Amino acid sequence: MSIQKIPEKNTILFVWFNQYAGIVLKTPSKTLVIDPVDIKPKSLQNVDAILITHEHYDHLDPRLIIEIQKATNCTIIADSASTKRLQHAIPAEKLQEIKPGAEIKIGEVSVKAEKCNHTAEAPVTYIITSEDEVKVFHTADSLPFPELAAIGQREKFDVVFCTVGIAPGSTPQTGFEIARLTKPQVVVPYHTASAASQTEFAQIIKKELPRTVCLIPEQNKIYQVSKRK
Repeated sequence: MSIQKIPEKNTILFVWFNQYAGIVLKTPSKTLVIDPVDIKPKSLQNVDAILITHEHYDHLDPRLIIEIQKATNCTIIADSASTKRLQHAIPAEKLQEIKPGAEIKIGEVSVKAEKCNHTAEAPVTYIITSEDEVKVFHTADSLPFPELAAIGQREKFDVVFCTVGIAPGSTPQTGFEIARLTKPQVVVPYHTASAASQTEFAQIIKKELPRTVCLIPEQNKIYQVSKRK
């Protein structure tokens, strides 16, 4: 699900393309794909970087990654466990391992890894900052953790993706806790096979965080988020 449109200044575009954490993120100059699974390689063109959060089947498909990388010559940024699974198939100069606290630049776009409270071997979450300083937080399968409050205060996120199902322990309530701690302008409930979970999350947000916009995404639809004013 490539995004052909170029975002306006101070905005980003995104598409949620599976029931998990699969996101295409488009900035004015770069296209990033996060955790691609359950998608045809030909659907992802002109990719500058693929970001992998952890090695679980619903986040890492090595054959798909290899095929996309060969077709687009994109950079792969991955957690330690996923890097090990890809290191013999991806050219060394195109595979970059990342750990919490590290930052990698894709042109003028910043990709920073943070902690992830999940059961994988070495999972990460990603803070993506566009050329115009639009701040996106992809929280992978993470459950809430105390450090999120400091991260949110420091980064002042424009959009945060919150897991509300499927992953161990995740519910609409745990997704809300991530939103409560990070205090973004926009929250997006994802990683769920149930529309009811997204609706429940939205209801909690409306009650507890009335100043935060909840965007319930449809798969394969393009959405725009603008920089916080």
